Amino acid sequence: MEPSEAAEPVVRVKALVKRYGPLLAVDGIDLDVAPGECLGLLGPNGAGKSTTVRMLYGHTPFTSGEIEILGLALRRHLRAIKRQIGVVSQEDNLDPDFTVFRNLLVYGRYFGLGGRESRRRAAELLGFLELEDRRSARIRELSTGMKRRLVIARALIHAPRLLLLDEPTTGLDPQARQAIWERIRALRREGTTILLTTHDMEEAARLSNRVVIMDHGRILAVGPPADLVARHAPGEVVELTGFPPEAAAYLEGSSLRHEVAGDRLLVHPPEGGGAALLRDLAERFALEQVMLRQGSLEDVFLRLTGRDLRD
Repeated sequence: MEPSEAAEPVVRVKALVKRYGPLLAVDGIDLDVAPGECLGLLGPNGAGKSTTVRMLYGHTPFTSGEIEILGLALRRHLRAIKRQIGVVSQEDNLDPDFTVFRNLLVYGRYFGLGGRESRRRAAELLGFLELEDRRSARIRELSTGMKRRLVIARALIHAPRLLLLDEPTTGLDPQARQAIWERIRALRREGTTILLTTHDMEEAARLSNRVVIMDHGRILAVGPPADLVARHAPGEVVELTGFPPEAAAYLEGSSLRHEVAGDRLLVHPPEGGGAALLRDLAERFALEQVMLRQGSLEDVFLRLTGRDLRD
């Protein structure tokens, strides 16, 4: 299901600020999330992504600005808003004394579901998250990936209109991460509105209708992933890993645009000149690794901030 841009936004944020003493964690951001959209907040640790999400569900009070969820002002209607939001935080806060199924039932009752409806929703979500065979397992018996899927199931128990996912795949192996991605895509197809925070460029590109690039509490760019790449990092990139100092000095004396990102040197060749530049650099210098690739969201972030997304 495609997001509805004409409808009123599910989330509307205006001039949102969060201060911790002298630290400005979120610096006057404006943000809308359309119905049915998956909006990705992309940035490194400390960018303000998680703080923004915690303010949206009332966990962290905001210093100034406005937050509206489903047309309701957060300051005045927090209780009503919480009944329409599902939250997947970074913390593992499942009850270790309960089984998988019991964890879901308790959460259903917390949101006012009757016993029969809680059991129906819990069984349905165990199927959706592929956890039926772990129904009677204790939490300590689950893998990290299974726990993350259960936390997502729990957040969906009351059929929320908005799902907030705060770095849902951090620390997972590739197989577990793919399993989470598949479920998020399925939720998108069903029309669930999702706000996702991540510092994983691939995750943002694969899951989001639009990406918001954040750094130091500010929004630097907003748009569909492909549009951001086309605007800020078009064409090819020659990536050198483990480059010698003379390679950087050589490029400093050239007209080629380039950036240093940790142990990598990223060079932007003229249109159609990537293969020739790769051969030239490989012949001139002893390089650990050199590759030719297309521009990415990581290049966009580096171009906008001057630092690596992985810093």
